[in-house]
Amino acid sequence: MKRQSACNSAEHVSRRSFLQGAGGALGTLGFGGMVHAQAAKELERKQKQVVVFWLSGGVSQLETWDPKPNTDNGGPFNTIETSAPGVHICELLPHTAKQMHHLALVRGVNTKENNHGKGAYIMQTGHRQTPGFDFPYLGSAFSSLLSPPDSPLPGYICVGRGGGAKEASFLGPRHVPLTLAEGKPPSNLNRHASLSAEGDLRRRRIRKSLSDRFARGRRQAETEVYNSSFDQAANLMGRKDIFDFSTFSDAEVAKYGKHPFGRQCLMARKLVESGVTFTKVTHSNYDSHSENFNFHIEQLGEFDKPFATFVSDIYDRGLLEHTLIIVMCEFGRTPRINQRLGRDHWGTAWSVALGGAGVQGGAVSGKTNANGTKVIDREVNGGHLFHTYYRAVGLDPTEPFYFRDRPFAKATDDTEPIKEILA
Repeated sequence: MKRQSACNSAEHVSRRSFLQGAGGALGTLGFGGMVHAQAAKELERKQKQVVVFWLSGGVSQLETWDPKPNTDNGGPFNTIETSAPGVHICELLPHTAKQMHHLALVRGVNTKENNHGKGAYIMQTGHRQTPGFDFPYLGSAFSSLLSPPDSPLPGYICVGRGGGAKEASFLGPRHVPLTLAEGKPPSNLNRHASLSAEGDLRRRRIRKSLSDRFARGRRQAETEVYNSSFDQAANLMGRKDIFDFSTFSDAEVAKYGKHPFGRQCLMARKLVESGVTFTKVTHSNYDSHSENFNFHIEQLGEFDKPFATFVSDIYDRGLLEHTLIIVMCEFGRTPRINQRLGRDHWGTAWSVALGGAGVQGGAVSGKTNANGTKVIDREVNGGHLFHTYYRAVGLDPTEPFYFRDRPFAKATDDTEPIKEILA
């Protein structure tokens, strides 16, 4: 049986759907095998794409990317060699180990934050929380910066749990994440059987005419939100093919695994192939305050093969060179093992994995001490990571966002990219 969250944090509760989120954006808007070569070349002409694997609750760095076997904090697992010479990771990730030549590790992360919500905010915005203001989350930011303005596709899709209207902040409702709840396609994508295509088109034209007339005299942020959400829904109906996951063969499903996370990774692959700018896949829940080792056997046993298969497939299809992959969470787990054989929250010395796009596969940055209690070389925080993400996809993180003529930093000014992992 799956474990429940030990701390019952609100961060582990499912968020609202896309259309609910679009309405909720009112509060924040106030702040303003190989595919055919032709398909691969078409994607190459587009801007970079990003896929985040969010390991909700805080995966243990000691049971993944920075193991410390045979130490007082190390736990029962050994390390294994990987496809990247000299790089070892935990034995719980044997399939991922075969893809490490595509991935880089940042082992010196210190966000100094052990709270789920605050840690998640840092890792998804690059900033600490500021009272009365929300910075755009990474998915919304990349949606606004990388998505073609005339694209009918959502710029940011969450597969599984996660996503909320506040993530777009002042960037507006177009960049609110569309959430595929439980990995299922959005509801109501098909035109109602009682409505013909011509009738639907007439209704849309009438609605647009009335809406435009209303906006000329009463243009408000609220009307823009609702018009934008309606237009997005209409565009989605025209591209509902990207959500048709019935086309997957039994062999593909078996390769990824028939459990929900395996199917979500397969969905993410299709979204990348379809040209979606930013995809977030959530795997939950790693909040292992008790029975940490048994729990990570279960969780990573589910994560390892689908994730490794996704990386391999993206590479085989010629898409990895322009697709940035990030594996992250809100913090790591304590090196010290508690009385319940668990590990608690730990933002002081932990790890993030990334690869593809402008990342040098097999690179490692940062080092922790012998038993993992602190960073002893190349310490970085959320700002460094965000500088790195932007550089990896060819964007300048020193160019700020602007809202109401005020500049807002994409990444903090006192940090810089982690250059040793960039290609």
